[in-house]
Amino acid sequence: MDKLLIQGGHRLSGDIVVSGAKNAALPILCAGLLTADTLQLSNVPQLQDVSTMLTLLRQMGLRVEQDGHSVVLNGGAIDKLEAPYEMVKTMRAAILVLGPLLARFGEAKVSLPGGCAIGSRPVDQHIKGLQAMGADITIDAGYIYAKAKRLKGARVVTDMITVTGTENLLMAATLADGETILENAAREPEVGDLARLLISMGARIEGVGTDRLVIQGVTSLHGAQHAVIADRIETGTFLCAVAATGGDVTLHNTRSNLLDAAMDKLREAGAILTSGDDWIRVQMAARPKAVSFRTTEYPGFPTDMQAQFMALNCIADGTSHVTETIFENRFMHVQELNRLGAAIDIEGNTSIIKGVPHFVGAPVMATDLRASASLVIAGLAAHGETLIERIYHLDRGYDRMEVKLSSVGAQIERVK
Repeated sequence: MDKLLIQGGHRLSGDIVVSGAKNAALPILCAGLLTADTLQLSNVPQLQDVSTMLTLLRQMGLRVEQDGHSVVLNGGAIDKLEAPYEMVKTMRAAILVLGPLLARFGEAKVSLPGGCAIGSRPVDQHIKGLQAMGADITIDAGYIYAKAKRLKGARVVTDMITVTGTENLLMAATLADGETILENAAREPEVGDLARLLISMGARIEGVGTDRLVIQGVTSLHGAQHAVIADRIETGTFLCAVAATGGDVTLHNTRSNLLDAAMDKLREAGAILTSGDDWIRVQMAARPKAVSFRTTEYPGFPTDMQAQFMALNCIADGTSHVTETIFENRFMHVQELNRLGAAIDIEGNTSIIKGVPHFVGAPVMATDLRASASLVIAGLAAHGETLIERIYHLDRGYDRMEVKLSSVGAQIERVK
């Protein structure tokens, strides 16, 4: 099993190209199930989750051609309307095949999902919405069985804001009979990126970027070309890494307006941020200042950046409070950060972090995707050597992170 070995204390300087967004690419790949025509996708990140999704889609009969960051999909020969447990257990996003299969083929069998153990992420809102659109759904032996002769337009008000729920229902509604209104829809940029692809495929969608999506169903969708949006979480992770270690790095192929809340907090911490249409420069010359925040739905501070920013707070000047409101188990990195010399206490869903002068290198273990990124940041800022185990979590969501960090001066290598 691969591990990351980091020699900390090196200043970062240079340029990094940010990859396409994992959380946009996965639903966009599933959109290939909605048409018999060809989708030509670019800026697709090379990640374990993307590989898993493409394997699942191939098993269903979707034709897939992949060349680096380009993927060509053709759904003209889909013959298996099932997502088995073996494919779904490692990646919760596989639930995103449910809406497209049901909308186009009238049935689907999808295993209940797995993924990172960061808390409860029920799929009841997906099921509720599809039932409102006329689907007959049962759950038996760990599988969702869904049937519908043709989905009917409906007004769906979800009990909570759910990104994958919004995406699933949005894809299903594009081929439904009549008008569908999705209230309390997720506003994340990745949802907007999926909507833009669907519109280019012939879907009729209004309200993109708002919490109310109105979809006029069409009888079929056609092929299209689309470039996946930049990964705002990878962007934020590298910004935190530079802020924690000091230095001067320019990130390319990304946009500052994708993560305004996180960038505001980085400025509070003392980072100097400048940006253009497709780049962000971060400079840090002093010890960071402690900054408190609470996670919330977009456009608030993203839960996917909580762990990385906590690593920064651990070596900041002062005491900070970090409150997690999205996932109940998203403090599993705290114990590992404390092994590296941090001083973090947990009270309910809030972590109280007393800044220390520096981390001290030690062996640690990644527990989930973003926790592993926080340990990389801590290792880069530590005195001495840090060995991170279970980095398969990292590979699910970061495209060759150690290669990109090495290019700007980090002493980091993948070891067996």
